[in-house]
Order: sequence, then C-alpha cells, then structure tokens
Amino acid sequence: MERTMRKAVFWAACWFALLQAGAVSAQQAGEEMGYGEAEYLNSCAACHGERGIGNGPLAPALTTRPADLTGLAQKNGGEFPYYRVFAVIDGRYVVPGHGDREMPVWGQQFIEEDVKTYGPNGGEMVTTERIHELAAYIATLQR
Repeated sequence: MERTMRKAVFWAACWFALLQAGAVSAQQAGEEMGYGEAEYLNSCAACHGERGIGNGPLAPALTTRPADLTGLAQKNGGEFPYYRVFAVIDGRYVVPGHGDREMPVWGQQFIEEDVKTYGPNGGEMVTTERIHELAAYIATLQR
C-alpha cells in the first residue's frame, strides 16, 4: 500500500513538474522540433533534465538519481548502446543488469494510449516507433 501511495504521489509530482516546466505536447512541439526531442521533453526531462544530465526537477525526489544520459556512448567504448537504451525505455522486458527500476515502464504506458487510438497492431507499431524516436534523440545528447 505504501509503495502504491508513493507511486501515486510520484506521478502527481511528475505531472505538476511538467506543467510548471511548460512542457508541450509532442504533437504541438513536433512542428518545431523532432518528434524524439518532443517526446523526450514530455516523458523524460522531468527526471533526466532538459539536456539529459540527470538533473530534472523531479531528480531530488527520487530514491535513485536519474542516469546521466550524455555519457552512455563513452561508457560503452565510444559507441552509443542504441538497443540497450531502447530496451530500458520500453521496460516491458527484463533488462539484465539494470537493477531495480524506479523509471517508468514507458512501453506499457505508451501502448495503453496508442492501442486506444490505433488498435492493437497499430498501437504496437506506434509505441515501437515512439521508443525508437526517443532512443535516436538520446543518441544526439552524447558528449
């Protein structure tokens, strides 16, 4: 029960932080920026920060500090670990070595929304593309 309450408070705080940060919908922002960047700002920046260094407005409230996404390639011998990033974002499948997960399972959240709009098959395809766009955008954040 306590864990459920913490999650509810966390998501309420996420929503509030996004509103305070002036986040816009991916559809609105997609006209001015790439879809991956817009999705990142809506789904990831509250924790990972606008530039991906792990300093988003919700970071101090988390038990585990959000990862600095800008050094993923450096930690992987100079090559961006695209499919590992994809798997972590998706989260519907166990990623060995990722440890306990405080990060939302975006694949599950996206699919619920996308299935309502595009049906089961279309929803899966749209969710997969959203995650590809996110992973591709995170690749651009590498230092």
